[in-house]
Amino acid sequence: MIKALFLDIDGTLVSFQTHCIPASAVEAIAAARRRSVKVFIATGRPQVLINNLGPLTERGLIDGYVTMNGGYCFVGDEVISKAPLPADEAKALLDYCAARGITCVVVGEHDICACQPGEMLHRIFNEYLHAKELPARTPEEALESIAEVYQMSPFLNAEQEQEIRPSIPHCEIGRWHPAFVDVTACGITKQLGIDQICRHFGLRVEETMAVGDGGNDIPMLRHAGIGIAMGNAGDEVKAAADYVTDTVDNDGLAKAIETYAV
Repeated sequence: MIKALFLDIDGTLVSFQTHCIPASAVEAIAAARRRSVKVFIATGRPQVLINNLGPLTERGLIDGYVTMNGGYCFVGDEVISKAPLPADEAKALLDYCAARGITCVVVGEHDICACQPGEMLHRIFNEYLHAKELPARTPEEALESIAEVYQMSPFLNAEQEQEIRPSIPHCEIGRWHPAFVDVTACGITKQLGIDQICRHFGLRVEETMAVGDGGNDIPMLRHAGIGIAMGNAGDEVKAAADYVTDTVDNDGLAKAIETYAV
């Protein structure tokens, strides 16, 4: 029996086309909550960029959050786990990006900024994801203002990703968008986020269901009791899931909850 849902935001809960949560998804989540199923967000976004869950938060339908791909988990005002990147590796990544003019988003516990911001950052974060405008800082200013870095999102291509890997051996690199990667501390994934939430609430992993569409969702889809890939997910994500539902814009999340979260 499923007792907890772990839901990705972009492309799973929220449509890339409408930038809204489909009404069918809201009602399916509400129905699950009435059956005493707990609902958790599992996202690569930091809390400061979570701005599109109004229909759920207004009805009190969210029980907790796995943010920054598992790097920062909280329930209400209580932080239940957090894991910053090694400081020397955060600097090494920023130095690599600065030397090549590569945009890099730097995220702290309560702060966020962009180094070498460019048109691609605006197009993806502001227009595509409808996130807020990020303040620009130099790498030195970023590390001075953000004492502990929990996630970095450099706009690396596949070749650059492989090139930087030896310089950040204690970091995880996950990609859910072709233009950039999310970098967290080693071992920090949405899978770990599920474990932290389960430990906090006394749940068993076998009682969980996870739904996602991006590469950073693969660890949690493989780990959860039931892993569901959205119909708009890539082939690698679908291959990691137990089942594949419809697309986000064709009521895929509602169909997944109504079919499997019983």
